[in-house]
Amino acid sequence: MTDFTFASTPLLYAGIGKRNLLPTAVKLFGTRVLLVTGVHSFKNSSFYPECMQLLQSHGFTIHTAAVNREPSPVDVDNVVSTFAATAIDCVVAIGGGSVLDAGKAIAAMLPLQEPVHKYLEGVGQATHPGVKIPVVAIPTTAGTGTEATKNAVLTKVGAHGYKKSLRHNNFVPNVAIIDPELTLSCPKEITAASGMDAFTQLLESYLSTAANSLTDAWAFDGLRRISHSLLTAYHNGDNLHARGDVAIAAYLSGVTLANAGLGVVHGFASAVGGYYQIAHGVICSALMPAANRITVQKLRITNQSSAALKKYSVIGKLFTSDQSRSDDYYVDFLLETIASYQHEMAIPSLKQCGVGASDFPRILAATDCKNNPIQLAGDELEDILTQS
Repeated sequence: MTDFTFASTPLLYAGIGKRNLLPTAVKLFGTRVLLVTGVHSFKNSSFYPECMQLLQSHGFTIHTAAVNREPSPVDVDNVVSTFAATAIDCVVAIGGGSVLDAGKAIAAMLPLQEPVHKYLEGVGQATHPGVKIPVVAIPTTAGTGTEATKNAVLTKVGAHGYKKSLRHNNFVPNVAIIDPELTLSCPKEITAASGMDAFTQLLESYLSTAANSLTDAWAFDGLRRISHSLLTAYHNGDNLHARGDVAIAAYLSGVTLANAGLGVVHGFASAVGGYYQIAHGVICSALMPAANRITVQKLRITNQSSAALKKYSVIGKLFTSDQSRSDDYYVDFLLETIASYQHEMAIPSLKQCGVGASDFPRILAATDCKNNPIQLAGDELEDILTQS
């Protein structure tokens, strides 16, 4: 048996209509709620008044805050400053991954009331003690899996930008509620980008050098769900079964990344996301075909019996009904499938998003290859950028 550790997971309510258990979840912590949402999407949906009425009818005191984009340290600091003198028992974050990350960071910084950048990995020097306000996380997209992770990703975009994590084992949300009905209004382009983010996270954690038997089992089930349902959710957004499958896959990707780490795609994504205002899922999708293709090429050159190649084959087999081919066939089939998903869901390349060859040096300088199944050299990383 290989030694490993496993982080806690949230109390999870999953299924159609489970959003109605929000009062039950909040009552575990008190009656004074800070509701964190996006500025437009959730507030403009029919579920927002339903949520407010649900909380009000159970006697909760509700304060609200809104996040307009991928959260920055300034965004978090502003909300913390606004509610510094307000007694909050529970932070409820309802929205996409950005909203949930913001809610987690706000909950972590309210007890300290200090600038959050001081505690960001690779930015600040301080170590967070792990105290926080309890968090209930309710995703309305299916992608990042942050409802199950121990980090909150914050972004400062610009020439000296970064995408870094506020991380502590205690930052895993206390409760996650996954209701696929909340994703029905998710636009096709967000369904595509967020779904490919989940796909990337599941595959990278499955292939990770830090993977273990539990993360392998969870990642395999998530990838099985992606293979059955992502394209259906994209083309037929009102298919609740497909929406539910992808939502659970995203949750599983959060659990597996929190315990096995990620690979070179997310190494790039952290760098690119700090320099450009590009959706995280779009960045991952653009990089995913080339990153896996070049990783496989090097695995084949250096070690034909690699356990990672066997894992690639196992996952490739999920995406086809033909179950009688060679391992090499399924590896190549998976690589082709990844590229075809990006094309079929019309996800743009990095060049179409404004990234040019002149930007490569600073991106490469900020990119790591941690937990990738094989380390890639500088020229190989540059090839990934060129092809993406």
